[in-house]
Amino acid sequence: MKPFRRRKTNKKEIQSQQDANIILQSPFSSNIDVNVYILEQLFKDIPDLVMRHFLLSTGSNALLIYMKGLVDKEQVHLHVLRPLMNSSTLSHGNIESVISVGKILKLEKWQKAEELIFNGFSILFIDGVQLAYAIETKGWPQRAIEEPATESTIKGAHQGFIETGVSNVALVRRYIQNRELKIKEFDVGRRSRTKLSVLYIEDLVHPEVLQELEDRIQQIDIDAILNTGELEELIEDNPFALFPQSLTTERPDGTASHLLQGRIAIIVDGSPSALIAPMTFTSFFQTVDDYSMRWTVASFIRLLRFGAFFIAVLLPALYIASISFHYEIIPVSLLISVGESRAVVPFPPIIEALLMELALEMMREAGLRLPAPVGQTVGIVGGIVIGQAAVEAGIVSNIMVIVVSITAISSFIIPNQDMATHIRLLRFPFMLISTLFGMVGIVIGIMIVMAHFVSLESLGTPYGSPIAPLRLSDWKDNFIRFPRWAMVNRPISARTTQLKRQKSKRNRGDQK
Repeated sequence: MKPFRRRKTNKKEIQSQQDANIILQSPFSSNIDVNVYILEQLFKDIPDLVMRHFLLSTGSNALLIYMKGLVDKEQVHLHVLRPLMNSSTLSHGNIESVISVGKILKLEKWQKAEELIFNGFSILFIDGVQLAYAIETKGWPQRAIEEPATESTIKGAHQGFIETGVSNVALVRRYIQNRELKIKEFDVGRRSRTKLSVLYIEDLVHPEVLQELEDRIQQIDIDAILNTGELEELIEDNPFALFPQSLTTERPDGTASHLLQGRIAIIVDGSPSALIAPMTFTSFFQTVDDYSMRWTVASFIRLLRFGAFFIAVLLPALYIASISFHYEIIPVSLLISVGESRAVVPFPPIIEALLMELALEMMREAGLRLPAPVGQTVGIVGGIVIGQAAVEAGIVSNIMVIVVSITAISSFIIPNQDMATHIRLLRFPFMLISTLFGMVGIVIGIMIVMAHFVSLESLGTPYGSPIAPLRLSDWKDNFIRFPRWAMVNRPISARTTQLKRQKSKRNRGDQK
């Protein structure tokens, strides 16, 4: 995986960056006025930086700096400023014991101080002391924990991630209260310094998969990462894949479930979702509700989802192929009805299908961008009015409206939005190839998709597992869900199996 290229910068930007880097690598001064001058140079035109001059109870000059809006003001005043100004036992050697906050760090250079300021820390300078104290006073605004809007559930928990990474990690820890749940933190983005938290269960995750993910994160060279979608695009195996290779979820319980299966979760600070990898194709058709209801009902619904997948991808293409090439496969009574419906339509089936599908996609997008009550109204009224008006005007046939409606409903059944979006896109190439070659074209298209499906990987793990490579023992929670008492052993990833086989072959070779 190659490093990512950054945009070119002009000479003025390069010079200013070099000057700033020289300052950041230098140590603090023991003179507080010099430190103030450096702060004014580094944080020029940043009015939300607060510089609070005050006297310690020992009589020394002190300076407390913090970023307004990123700290808890009450904590700064009550637990930092008040003890430093009023404590009778204060000395330069017991600063940590006087300040009653959770975390205090000693700093020597400006670079670490700049990073911590933007992370909600307050930095304390004391005149005559060359060190600085970083005091954790985080307190930026955040919204309340609510139910995820895109992943609703009937019997599951009604808590969703928010835009604060620390809170999201805590939500996951509520479900997995075990010391084997490990967290590795990375700072990504030259300008944003976005904090990524990589969560995994140490005795379940595969070490090589974890190392591969860490290598890809460390190779990212970009100005900023603002959400999970940007990170997903930067670390995926194949940027031209027909299916999503990582799962994005807003549910802490779903994230905990994936971690218990040996997967890795990435939480991006500032994004209300977690990125799960490596993923397999069948995992996108599973929901939290599958494990909250009886296995017979869950199995039926899961089979319904897989059936909806094939309908959403192939139904318009099958209709076009049947009408254009293979009308003899349609029963005579139905063929007469279809012929009467299409008698007044001036367009071929492919134009008819594209018009309806594109109109449906535009209505879907309009419904998403409008406020919720208005969006639902536009979707329902728009679908009824446009469909009825198009039939009466003779632009499309009744049967095409039915086909498009069934296709749309089938795509709504897919529980994961990323997978549903890719399915909607995959529908159009099948429609075009069925127009050119009929059923033969559809079969060729299926073969191409299957070959792509078999070759696809997610963090080096086969995407088609346990279908390709075949592992029947792991089918207890794929197309159907077996009873909980029957799922005793945790599924073994195909990559782990291959590695074990390679090691056993090497061992047999060494013995020979």
